[in-house]
Parts: sequence; structure tokens; C-alpha cells
Amino acid sequence: MLHFVVKTLINAAAIGVATWVVKGITLTGSSTAHKALTLVLVALIFGVINWLIKPLVKLLTLPLFILTLGLITFVINALMLMLTSFVSSKASLDFHVHGFGAALLGALIISVVAWALHLVMPDED
Repeated sequence: MLHFVVKTLINAAAIGVATWVVKGITLTGSSTAHKALTLVLVALIFGVINWLIKPLVKLLTLPLFILTLGLITFVINALMLMLTSFVSSKASLDFHVHGFGAALLGALIISVVAWALHLVMPDED
């Protein structure tokens, strides 16, 4: 359970960095507490999408992985971020990704920040 909480908080922090750095990713809210809660909820949605949908998409695009030597991963990560934005807007959360370019840059930033935070906070299963 602790692993799940830590991973969710790391994803929330990484998404927060992406909203801060990338112009096309917005997080609106009336207060800092509202924004923090929104980030945690978006991180939960992002985690569920990456757990359920991403493996299926990777399996279906296996020939493209081979053809592009894995570079299609960046596109898939951007699409997962756009799907997270869509689901978040349907859940009335104030998180939006505007355009594929912002999603691509945001997914790259989220991956790097989450990787770095996982190095700082190692898994203790």
C-alpha cells in the first residue's frame, strides 16, 4: 500500500513540474490546496490509464516499436497524457493538455522527473 501511495505522489509531483514548465499544460484552481488535490487525483487517473490501457497499446503497436527502435514510446506516452486530460475534464478536474506538442513535451518531462524521484526514493517492497 505504501508503494502505491509513494508512486502516486511521485507522479503528482512530476505532473506538477510539467504544468509548471510546459505552456500547453494547465492546472487551474482557486487555492493551492485545490491544486494539490487536483494533482493527486490526476496522478491517480494517470496511473490507472498507464496500468490498464498502455500495455494494450504497446502490444498492438509492437511492429512500430521494432520499426522505430522504441521511439514510438514517446508518442504513446503523449497519447496517454492526452487521454488523462480527457478523462480529467470529464471528471470535472481543472487539468488540461492543449495540443499534441504540449503532450509530447509534458510526457517527456513527467518521465524524467518521475525517474529522478524514483532514484531518490527507492522502492522498499
